[in-house]
Amino acid sequence: MIRSKLKTLLLAFSGTILAISLIMYPQESFEASIRGLNMWWKVVFPSLLPFFIISEMLIGFGVVKFIGVLLEPFMRPLFKVPGVGGFVWAMGMASGFPAGAKFTARMRQEGHLTRIEAERLVTFTNSSNPLFIFGAVAVGFFHNTHLGILLAASHYLGNICVGIIMRFYGKESPEDMREYRKKHKIREALAVLHQTRIKDNRPIGKLLGDAVNSSIQTLLMVGGFIILFSVVNKLLFHLHITETLAKLIETLLSSLSFPEMLSIPFISGLFEITLGSELTSRVEDASLLHQAAITSFILGFSGFSVQAQVASILAQTDIRFQPFFIGRILQGFFASIFTFVLWNPIYVRLSQKEVPSNSIPVFGDGIWAKDFYHQMIEIGPIITIFSLLLYVLVLFFRLISDKKS
Repeated sequence: MIRSKLKTLLLAFSGTILAISLIMYPQESFEASIRGLNMWWKVVFPSLLPFFIISEMLIGFGVVKFIGVLLEPFMRPLFKVPGVGGFVWAMGMASGFPAGAKFTARMRQEGHLTRIEAERLVTFTNSSNPLFIFGAVAVGFFHNTHLGILLAASHYLGNICVGIIMRFYGKESPEDMREYRKKHKIREALAVLHQTRIKDNRPIGKLLGDAVNSSIQTLLMVGGFIILFSVVNKLLFHLHITETLAKLIETLLSSLSFPEMLSIPFISGLFEITLGSELTSRVEDASLLHQAAITSFILGFSGFSVQAQVASILAQTDIRFQPFFIGRILQGFFASIFTFVLWNPIYVRLSQKEVPSNSIPVFGDGIWAKDFYHQMIEIGPIITIFSLLLYVLVLFFRLISDKKS
């Protein structure tokens, strides 16, 4: 009872301080809000929307169940999750945060995962997408293509390690073990594909409308969290809370032989990965190896902004948030360790490799990532506007249909 009252007082006090801070720093809050809105408007929304819509349609068509049957012999012994986890893992890796949580929650709602399996799956299926790591972080912030290969390798290897460790979380039921021992064949997978599509029984038009509606609702929620935490991060800086926390982090960094100047970027990255990665790249007195290790931790931890998005999605199910939070901490440490381990075999070797002057480097030496990222920023708002108009039309016609019925 006392603990509950203390929590109520803490939440009320925090909300009051936040409201007062917004009044005290209106210009700074507005600029931070615009910054978060630009990130969502230009990059996050247009890059995630196609993946969300296509995934919803694949679920309705039964393709996810088809993939799940085929991947069962791989996903079950390695991660102790059903084969559908392979689809969630791939889509989460390709589209980035918080796609893994959304698809895991959907699989749980559909009954394809038990609660324990869903909690295992969500810990390692949320990751930064390659476009963000290469285009925004490596090329955009550090202006170093080779660093993107190191960051991506460390990030995804850390992701796999988290999945392997979390396989020991929870206990398997006898029904799950019997399901794993079944032999899965192509014929059985095709039969499941057909049965799932028949069971769904929605016309393609309604299926597409539901996919657009669900995807845009999720992305609107994501946008709200991005803007909120962008403002909170800025206010914490102006209230000198970030500086106070940074002094505590300086002791830890010094014990690990890291430059103390990385403390503020580290604290900022704990709240928002984009700002933290950008500030880390600006620390000139730190070595590139130390900058890469801090950035890897920030990408692995994913920031409280992303974690709040995931918590909001998981709250719609019975999936607990604690395993996901533990997975973020583990991935942050694993990614940093892999950065040190792979520094010489990957980054140093690639940097020392000389490209003949008469040869054309593959992918334009990584310029493709930068060009694609900037093209997304240019056409992103157009995609966002068109999608929001489509969302309004879908809601309008549904309201008319509901009134007629």
